[in-house]
Amino acid sequence: MNGTVPPTGEIDGPRRLLITLSVIAATTLQALDNTIANVALPRMQGSVSATQDQMSWVLTSYIIAAAIMTPLSGWLAGRVGRRRVFLVSVAGFTVASMLCGLAQSLPQIVLARLLQGLCGAALVPLSQAVLLDVNPPERQPRAMAVWAMAATLGPIMGPALGGWLTENYNWRWVFYINVPFGILAFLGILSSLPDSAIRKSRFDFFGFTALSAGVGSMQLVFDRGQLKDWFSSTEIWIEATVAAVAFYLFLVQ
Repeated sequence: MNGTVPPTGEIDGPRRLLITLSVIAATTLQALDNTIANVALPRMQGSVSATQDQMSWVLTSYIIAAAIMTPLSGWLAGRVGRRRVFLVSVAGFTVASMLCGLAQSLPQIVLARLLQGLCGAALVPLSQAVLLDVNPPERQPRAMAVWAMAATLGPIMGPALGGWLTENYNWRWVFYINVPFGILAFLGILSSLPDSAIRKSRFDFFGFTALSAGVGSMQLVFDRGQLKDWFSSTEIWIEATVAAVAFYLFLVQ
């Protein structure tokens, strides 16, 4: 199964279907976790004895980690191979989900969510690239339609599924639900997805650092602005200034 991606005509129907189901499952998991934890926050808050302001980091940490890591995923895929990056991302996302469910304190949850965001960032862009690679041109519009439906339904289903799991089981199942589907996606990708060609390319670490600082700071402004009364808060001013300077440096670079 290793080696570079074969022409789409050499990938038979059952193998193409397995690849599609596996990458769609990975996409859905990542999209679902953008919103599934929202409704569980009040139960989590009581469990770890945290304030509402502190609990916001459970959501913010995931979003910021994913936003920072997404630009790096394409370079990593070209550097070490798309298959390896995909497998590491799915495995890391699954392990991080289990750690979120096992967490006993707020710092543990936030750290696990950071890992979840870092590992999950590559799943959406790489799944789209994989579907374009394994499908012939006439099948690509249908494949992209299925991919878009999974990426869109995930955030929509998140609050409803999270509320049902929290009400009928426990808030920890908001994260445990990812584990069996993550394992299935990992096994499906491991057994069916061929590797892509390795492309050595230079990486602009200064530009990436500036972009990461800008995206992370801007995300903090959006996520914490309402809690801090926007620009009445010194914190928001600092984050907005860091974002503006970082984006300027990125554009100049």
